[in-house]
This record gives sequence, structure tokens and C-alpha cells, in this order.
Amino acid sequence: MNRLPVISLLALVLVASCSGSAGSRVVVKGAGPDELLKLRHGPSLGYRVMLGLPDGTELVRRDCVTELGQLWCRVSLAKAPNITGYVSADYLSGP
Repeated sequence: MNRLPVISLLALVLVASCSGSAGSRVVVKGAGPDELLKLRHGPSLGYRVMLGLPDGTELVRRDCVTELGQLWCRVSLAKAPNITGYVSADYLSGP
């Protein structure tokens, strides 16, 4: 099987999943009632945690990158735009 079409399709899906315009509003969803989504200094688990964000936290999505097969989005807090970091795109819901 030729891997190029599969890789191309995967890249398209990853781009489309974070295709909201830069600066689009999103909400933390799926972290769980007793868990917090970790806002990190960079786009991977290797970066330090800045804050824990509960479900329902409003964020502004800036841009997204893929690191080791995981999609990470650079976000800022809607109510505190000077606080910026990276979260896993798996826990973002919205436009």
C-alpha cells in the first residue's frame, strides 16, 4: 500500500481539526469533574505546567501544531489574554 495518500489524508484531518481562525473562542471540555486540563509552557508533555483549567474555561485559540502525533493548540485565557500556553486539542470544544 502506498503510504503517501494515507499520510496526506492524516495531515489534512489534523489541519482541519484546528482550522478555526486564529483567535477563535473555544471551551475546555472533557477534562472531567475532578480533573484539570494542564496549560503548558510548550506543545508537549515535556513542558512545565503553568495552570490547571477546569471544564467550561473559555479560551482563545491562536494556532495549533502537531508534536509526536498529538495536536497542541496555543491558547490564551479569554478573561486574562496575557496568560498564554499550550493545551491538547483533544479537550477543546467550539468553533
